[in-house]
Amino acid sequence: MAVLLLAEVNNGELAMDATAKAVTAAKSLGEVTVLAAGGSAAAAGEAAAKIDGVAKVLVAEDDSLGHRLAESTAALIVSLADGYEHIVAPATTDAKNVMPRVAALLDVMIVSEATAVVDGSTFERPIYAGNAIQTVKSSDAKKVITFRTSTFDAAGEGGSASIETVAAAGNPGLSEWVEDKVAESDRPELTSAGIVVSGGRGVGSEEDFALIETLADKLNAAVGASRAAVDSGYAPNDLQVGQTGKVVAPDLYVAVGISGAIQHLAGMKDSKIIVAINKDEEAPIFQVADFGLVADLFAAVPELTEKLG
Repeated sequence: MAVLLLAEVNNGELAMDATAKAVTAAKSLGEVTVLAAGGSAAAAGEAAAKIDGVAKVLVAEDDSLGHRLAESTAALIVSLADGYEHIVAPATTDAKNVMPRVAALLDVMIVSEATAVVDGSTFERPIYAGNAIQTVKSSDAKKVITFRTSTFDAAGEGGSASIETVAAAGNPGLSEWVEDKVAESDRPELTSAGIVVSGGRGVGSEEDFALIETLADKLNAAVGASRAAVDSGYAPNDLQVGQTGKVVAPDLYVAVGISGAIQHLAGMKDSKIIVAINKDEEAPIFQVADFGLVADLFAAVPELTEKLG
């Protein structure tokens, strides 16, 4: 069985972590061809060719594929769909925009956020905020799947796949790029960071959220936030971790002032080590934490930050 995998390409560069983890999931389904598409994608294609388990790389460069325009990318994938039984991607923000369009154009179902491959037609995915695992079997001739990368190990390097250039499909003209507004940060990217420090409603204010950022900087960590913190205006939306935010699985997750609602746990419970700091000893976060500190965060976090110095 042949698999077409949409690589995650950001500003012409391959997002190696997300793509390599999706390769691990995809190669259990068959021979993997990676598609690197964008306004600039040659460098991403060269990087993808080095991933172990990739048999071939297709590179498509065109202005219509730049700026994360989902309609043009979906049209390209559909134009290449013949010969592939599985069309897959990591469950990133971009892929979540593209892959449902691919499924609709092919008139098939989409299996989203798959966390395990049972066989070529059967997959597992979390439902009910991660409290249950649903087994889904598709009888469609082509399976369109996004993989939750936090549950797969990244494929190693050492591959030497062939690289082929392909033309973009016709631009559907359904959307056009106006401008990008990007928040610059020197911190690691949230979904691929090895350490994440997250703050919740208990932090109390946008000004006091600086405690979380200072601790994160000491640990060279990414900063996250609960939905309650985001809704309260303490942190921007792109930092939200949880069922309606980003799913992370770092080596170390530090939850500060977070009660542990199931929606938040769905986004971080696969972390290798979870540390919780909360003054409420009955907080649900302690049920999943490997280490818990019942303390006032306004005393504990500055002391911890100082000792790390």
